Amino acid sequence: MLLSRYMHLHKGRGRRTGSVLDRSAYVLLSRIRMQGPMSIGQLGDAFGLDASTLNRQTAAAMRAGLVERIPDPEGGMARKFRITEEGERRLEEERTGNVAALDHIMAEWPEEDVTAFADYLRRFNADIERLHGMPWPRTESAGRHA
Repeated sequence: MLLSRYMHLHKGRGRRTGSVLDRSAYVLLSRIRMQGPMSIGQLGDAFGLDASTLNRQTAAAMRAGLVERIPDPEGGMARKFRITEEGERRLEEERTGNVAALDHIMAEWPEEDVTAFADYLRRFNADIERLHGMPWPRTESAGRHA
């Protein structure tokens, strides 16, 4: 809870306010970046959210130019959402800011402590996702602050 509060209170420091993504946009864009284009149904399965909530979130992301709706690249009937260049740019900017904030918090930690913390946090998150039946696909190259 303290980490969340810290990140919220220090959001935007040294960065343009207009480039900061809200939590739902950040999570949506992160998932689409990781898995590729996704339909409302796939997003609902991934997040455990209903279609009306996802329709609001994707509509807001489309208005902001963060995602675009495209035909299913695999030929399916449902249209899918793909992250735009602007979405990629803003997602990366947000992630960079988050990593900088975490680096600031752990500035005096030995590298092996940072690595152990990241490993435990990754394991903790994976177990929460496993228990809820909604695993998040991760890559080995996800980095120190995945």
